[in-house]
Amino acid sequence: MQEVKKNVLTYEGLKRYEEELQTLKVVKRKEIADKIKEAREQGDLSENAEYDAAKDEQRDIEARIDELEELLKHAEVYVEDEASTDIVSIGSYVKLLDLEANEEMDVKIVGSTEADSMEGKISNESPVGRQLLGRRIGEVVAVDTHAGTIEYKVLNITRDQENE
Repeated sequence: MQEVKKNVLTYEGLKRYEEELQTLKVVKRKEIADKIKEAREQGDLSENAEYDAAKDEQRDIEARIDELEELLKHAEVYVEDEASTDIVSIGSYVKLLDLEANEEMDVKIVGSTEADSMEGKISNESPVGRQLLGRRIGEVVAVDTHAGTIEYKVLNITRDQENE
């Protein structure tokens, strides 16, 4: 039997996915049922674009509900409040110095399902995330990328976004 992959989540991510699931089940399902009912009342379903669109939307919502339920069923939650600020771990906010560009950057280490580079959330499974896990302030990590090796120095580790 194939081992099920755990979905690593921060507590914040867990809450966000639970809220999305609740909204889909309670609010969106009712909205789509109302749309389908209205479209049915218009008569012939074979040429009813509103009905087809509502059924497509219903299928998308049900697929997302299934996806979220599966994600949450296999969730492994890391509580940031319990994370050490001595070493980088999941849930840590890390201030880094790109040694080549001499630029500072702030990242948060999260599970792959929560990763969002636009928000500075990097996956624990990404090349940078893997290299940072377990590191301490002052350590330098070398990350191999398609553009070559980039070195980062860990400047600070915190549990909250105020990474000063």
